[in-house]
Amino acid sequence: MEFPAYRPRRLRRTEALRSLVRETTLSPADFVYPLFVMFGTGVRREVPSMPGVYNLSLDQLPAEIDELKALGVPAVILFGIPDAKDEAGSGAYAEEGVVQEAIRAIKAHDPDFTVITDVCMCEYTSHGHCGALDEHGCVMNDVTLEMLASTAVSHAEAGADMVAPSDMMDGRVGAIRSALDAEGYSEVPIMAYSAKYASAYYGPFRDAADSAPSFGDRRAYQMDPANGEEALRETGLDIAEGADIVMVKPALAYMDVIRRVKDEFGYPTAAYNVSGEYAMVKAAARNGWIDERRLVLETLTGFKRAGADIIITYHAKDAARWLKEGE
Repeated sequence: MEFPAYRPRRLRRTEALRSLVRETTLSPADFVYPLFVMFGTGVRREVPSMPGVYNLSLDQLPAEIDELKALGVPAVILFGIPDAKDEAGSGAYAEEGVVQEAIRAIKAHDPDFTVITDVCMCEYTSHGHCGALDEHGCVMNDVTLEMLASTAVSHAEAGADMVAPSDMMDGRVGAIRSALDAEGYSEVPIMAYSAKYASAYYGPFRDAADSAPSFGDRRAYQMDPANGEEALRETGLDIAEGADIVMVKPALAYMDVIRRVKDEFGYPTAAYNVSGEYAMVKAAARNGWIDERRLVLETLTGFKRAGADIIITYHAKDAARWLKEGE
């Protein structure tokens, strides 16, 4: 018996037919929205290189959480902008540090909203590197682990639902897991920045968080963009040390890595749609060169198709609105 030739276009004719056979779906529930928090009152300062993204004082957070909840976005990840910095990055693990106070402010307003915290030193050190430096200006791995562990514990004490180390020190997931467990926070999960590349896409973030290194760069501890196999080794180490979620950062130029990580480990996988990716879209849209809505939703869908379960994105609010409009 002969079968008729397959005609794919039959199922592309209408939106209803396309929807029926769509392989990948995107939802506001997939998104985590980054927030840059600072002390002060009434501060809502737009980041020049990231239109629509703001540095927010703590009193602005309740309204921000209400907006995200209404849009169906379930979580934020917090980045702190301290009032002062020092060589030890002490603001990162201070009991009354800016992220610690932001967690308390959000949880006082809405105890059930999910708060994830970035665990790193670069926003808090006077030199802008991700840990303690030796006399040669190199980051000391094991000394930095103690600082990161203290930071993670302080976030958990303040009420964080999840911690996310982004420093790329060797052994940091294990050190944080041990510290959390020892302090009674064994139920707090770790989302590890497992494959974090030394990328040019981070520029606008460093404006937002005031975290650019005062000398050199971070290529001695972040990954070489040319390497894919190394991403699998890094991810495997983080899982062995106790990571609950793994992450690939950036996302756009690394969708092959997202796919490989998901296929290799099958772990919950996050993709960080970073500041430079966001800024390029915004700049092109403002010039009228692209259809922003279509491009953003296509890109975010691409991350999911590549294997991401979670998408950290500055587009979260706009994308959630567009998805709701399409319901």
